[in-house]
Amino acid sequence: MTTLGYALSSEEHTAPDLVRFARLAEEAGFEFALISDHFHPWLDRQGQSPFVWSVIGAIAQATERLRLGTGVTCPLVRYHPAIVAQAAATCATLMPNRFFLGLGTGENLNEHIVGPGWPSAPIRLEMFAEALDIIHLLWAGGEQSYRGTYYQLDHARLYSLPPAPPPLYIAAAGTRAAGLAAERGDGLITVAPDGETIEAFKNGAGTARPVYGQVTVCWAEDVATARRTALEWWANAAIPGELSQELPLPRHFEQSASLVGEEDIAESIVCGPDVEMHLAAIQKFVDAGASHVYVHQVGPDQAGFFRFYQREILPSFTSVQGAPR
Repeated sequence: MTTLGYALSSEEHTAPDLVRFARLAEEAGFEFALISDHFHPWLDRQGQSPFVWSVIGAIAQATERLRLGTGVTCPLVRYHPAIVAQAAATCATLMPNRFFLGLGTGENLNEHIVGPGWPSAPIRLEMFAEALDIIHLLWAGGEQSYRGTYYQLDHARLYSLPPAPPPLYIAAAGTRAAGLAAERGDGLITVAPDGETIEAFKNGAGTARPVYGQVTVCWAEDVATARRTALEWWANAAIPGELSQELPLPRHFEQSASLVGEEDIAESIVCGPDVEMHLAAIQKFVDAGASHVYVHQVGPDQAGFFRFYQREILPSFTSVQGAPR
């Protein structure tokens, strides 16, 4: 059984709007949401980047049923893992049985800002393993110390803990990271319907742990409007390869995105009001093995998206459990 959720895009929306959209997502029938944790937006046009932990606290008070997680937090450079452990534990007390922590190895865009530099990918995985050690130690309660290659913890204790630690889901975009997610996480987060990555996770974790996949769409009344909006607000979706992890500033993404056209963006983002196209995009993740699919609506028209999904997608969502309609 696949569950449908909503992506709260911190890069595009103000903190008050994110709180409002979380409430609207709950009212529309979405069961969960993931909220991005960025210091910078991808592009200056997106224009926002509120502090995610403050926003989560507000969402906790504005919603009653919606499950919420970070999608995703990097506990390597910008945050020390002890701070992530404390922030997530507090959120779990505000949202009992509704909060989960999504973690990943991050992007230069957000992590270089505190100055020590951007580690190579193998080093980031080593740092990530130590960060997970510290988070689990602190969530276990009591006074904890840790001395690793990259991080230290000196007689630290979290006094505000939920009755049980929140689920910890790990983002992966390859089989090696998926193996780490299977070994150390309670679930997997991915932004592509990559069957090899999901299979690698399930080979290590079994089939009971959840797999979250993100679909990016741009609903509008017509395809032409949707394509223009997607290109204006989310051209970074068509930037290839490892650039999304390595470019340091929004202007560098804008320089790369200047090479992207509407045809390119339409290959990465579902554009327009065609119900079958939206269902087919969700189905790709279902076929790849995702148990949860969350939908990112690009651009300012979130209200139209909610109306469309409430009317056309959510009522027929059982149709994606087997073959598409």
